[in-house]
Amino acid sequence: MRRRLFVALAALVVALAFAAPASAITGTFVKDNEHPFVGLAVFYDQNGEFLWRCSGSLLSPTVFLTAGHCADTVGGAVTARVYFQQDAGVNFDPVTEIDPVSGYPEYCADGTLGVTCATSDELYNFDYPGSLQLPNTHDLGLLILDQPISLPEYGVLAAAGSLDKLATQRGRQDLTFTVSGYGLSYKNQPQNGKPNVSFRERLMALSHLVNLNSHLNAGFNLQTSGNGVGQGGTCNGDSGGPVFYGGYSSNIIVGVTSFGLNSLCRGTDFAFRTDQQAVLDWIRATVGEAAWAQIEIVAI
Repeated sequence: MRRRLFVALAALVVALAFAAPASAITGTFVKDNEHPFVGLAVFYDQNGEFLWRCSGSLLSPTVFLTAGHCADTVGGAVTARVYFQQDAGVNFDPVTEIDPVSGYPEYCADGTLGVTCATSDELYNFDYPGSLQLPNTHDLGLLILDQPISLPEYGVLAAAGSLDKLATQRGRQDLTFTVSGYGLSYKNQPQNGKPNVSFRERLMALSHLVNLNSHLNAGFNLQTSGNGVGQGGTCNGDSGGPVFYGGYSSNIIVGVTSFGLNSLCRGTDFAFRTDQQAVLDWIRATVGEAAWAQIEIVAI
């Protein structure tokens, strides 16, 4: 199949800084074997041509949470395929443009459909406008999988307003977050002549809270930093991946990776908050009551 090269989604200049969709785990990262429900999502146009890849999380056997700019139906996304193997694309061959072990990004390898790989022709987004318009980017999307994926655990959504207390009681709260996703891990200046490095495997890193209420956030976004010893951030390909409240063992999702303020992925990250009542209401209305009953919501 002839595939289109990835075309960067619309970027914008905000406060004299470059903001663009984020895509991979950088800095001090480790293999993520803690979150089997975090998957590598590939999107296709109406002709079945590859568009772009993102990350995301299963909230139930069939409900997959990602970013709005990933499930961008106006931008041409019609179908998707999700791989849940930790090493989903590590054997990617740049010549054939296929990972022969998993089938990424063209197909589900024999024996994996409905086990560690699934397809979707139901894509939804939270009225994503086609570009990142701050602060309310509406950068949230859902895939309904054609084949349910049975796992011992799924992502858990934080209850509405769970992060609000961090804005006023930061000294008494855990300010640690974990980011997870597939994508670039080292991004170089084009003039350096060095290639970007992408392992196409699920990685995770610790990050910490920077701000919830600046003009870039305003209650809609969560700003974290992956800079510092033992910490990491997001980059191209991690878009839609979960931001967990707490350390590596947490499965409580408070946001999905959305954008960064540096084109080289220097650790300043923004996630669209999922602990908004409007977001939870939209997910419920989109998936229906039966599927909603399978999604766990917790207060933190």
